[in-house]
Amino acid sequence: MLCEQGGRKTEKLKKEKLKVEDLGAEKLKAEKIKAEELRTEKLRVEELRAEVIGRINVGGEIEDYDIFEIIDEVISEYTRNRILSVEKKCRLRKAIFDSIRGMDILDEILKDKDVTEVMINGPKDIFIEKSGELMRYDGCFNSQERLSDVIQQMVSDVNRRVNEASPIVDSRLSDGSRVNVVLAPIALNGPIVTIRKFPLQRITMTKLTEIGSITREAAEFLRILVISGYNIFISGGTGSGKTTFLNALSNDIPGTERIITIEDSAELQLQNIDNLVRLEARQPNMEGENGISIRDLIKASLRMRPDRIVVGEVRGAEALDMLQAMNTGHDGSLSTGHANSPKDMISRLETMVLMGMDMPVSAIRNQIASGIDVIVHLGRLRDRTRKVLEIVEVLDCVDSEIKLNTLYHFTEAEKQHREAFDCVVKQASGMVKGSLVWSGNGLVNTGKMTNKGFFEEAAVYGRTD
Repeated sequence: MLCEQGGRKTEKLKKEKLKVEDLGAEKLKAEKIKAEELRTEKLRVEELRAEVIGRINVGGEIEDYDIFEIIDEVISEYTRNRILSVEKKCRLRKAIFDSIRGMDILDEILKDKDVTEVMINGPKDIFIEKSGELMRYDGCFNSQERLSDVIQQMVSDVNRRVNEASPIVDSRLSDGSRVNVVLAPIALNGPIVTIRKFPLQRITMTKLTEIGSITREAAEFLRILVISGYNIFISGGTGSGKTTFLNALSNDIPGTERIITIEDSAELQLQNIDNLVRLEARQPNMEGENGISIRDLIKASLRMRPDRIVVGEVRGAEALDMLQAMNTGHDGSLSTGHANSPKDMISRLETMVLMGMDMPVSAIRNQIASGIDVIVHLGRLRDRTRKVLEIVEVLDCVDSEIKLNTLYHFTEAEKQHREAFDCVVKQASGMVKGSLVWSGNGLVNTGKMTNKGFFEEAAVYGRTD
C-alpha cells in the first residue's frame, strides 16, 4: 500500500516537473518569436527609411505632411506583395517618421506619462524609471550613428554643442525635460544620455499635500514664509524633487514683484508672475571664449532691479554671489543644492564659496547665517516616494558655528520604523507610513512675518511651549 502511494506521488511529481518544463519552453519560444519580430521590424524600418530619405528633395523646405505622403507611398509599394495588418502599417509609418523628423525611439518613451527618467547607455541599452521602478526598455536605436544624430538634434535646439572636444553638456527638451549627454572618449560604452522628465501638469503645493509629500500645516507655514520674504534654500539628494518643489513654492510669490530666474539650463516654470526675467547660462565657444556663467548672470541681475532672485541650482563658486544677493536687500530669494542633510548643505555651501574666493571660514559662515533664513530638506524614501524630511531655521553664527533650529521633521510610524530593516531586506511593497511633524521649537526670527502684517501667524509659529 505504501509503495503504491509512493509510486503515485513520484508520478505526480514527474508530471508537475514536465509541466513546468513545458511552460518554460513555451515562454522561451515566445520570447524568441518576439525578439525575432522586433529584429524584423527594425530591419524593415531601416530599409524603408532609406527609401523615404532617397525620395526627399533636399534642395528645398519640406513639411511634415510631405514626408508622411512619401512614407505612405513607400509603405504602399512595400505591401503590394506582402500582407501587413493595419496596426503594423500604422506602427511602421510612425517609426519611419520618428526616425527622420523625431527623436526615434525616444519619442515613444517620452510620451509615456508614467516614465520619469530615461537612461541611455549606448544604442542598445536603454533603461527607464517608470512609476518609481527602474527597468530595462525593450527597444533600442538601430545604430550608434542614429543615436548620435538624435543627440545633436536635442542639443542644437537650445544652441548647445557637444562633440569629442567638448564631450559633456547639459541641455533641455522643448517640454522642459532635463538632458545630460556624455560622449566618447569620456564615455567608454557609447553615447550616454540621461533625461529627467517633469510632470506635464504643473505640481502645486496643494498637489504635494494630497500625495503626502508635505502636511497642510507645513505647507501653510512655508506659504507665509515665501510671502513674508524669507530667503529659502532647498536641499536634497539626486532625484528628491528639488526643482519641482521650488516651482511649487514659487506659486506663492506675490504677482506684483519683479522676479529674475537664473539657471544653467532653463527648467523653472514660474507662473502668475507678470514681471518675470529668465536668464540662462551659455557655454564657451570652440575657442573657449564668450561663455556666460551663473556668476556672471547673478552679477548682471543685481543691476536689473529685482525684488527676488531665484537661482535654479548652485554647484560651485556662484554660491558666493548668491549669498551676497541675499544679503543686499533681495529678500525672498530661492535656490537649491545637493546635500544629504541641512547641516551637510551648510558645509557644502562653505566649500562652494571657497571655490570662488579665498576667505576665512568664519566670514563665510557669517554670510550664510545672515543670507539664508530657512532650509527645506527633501529626500526619497525606500518606497521611492519623495517627502519633505526637514524644515530648519538658520540662526546666527556663534563661536564660528552656525546654529540650526529644527522646526519640522519627518517621523516614521513607530511600528514600521522597527521593521524598516526587514522591509529593505525583503523588498516588501507598500508605502512608508509617517508624517512631517512639528518639533516643538518655535521660529526665532519672526521679524519678516510681522513686517508683512502676519502678527497672529508670528505669534503662532514663534511659539515655544
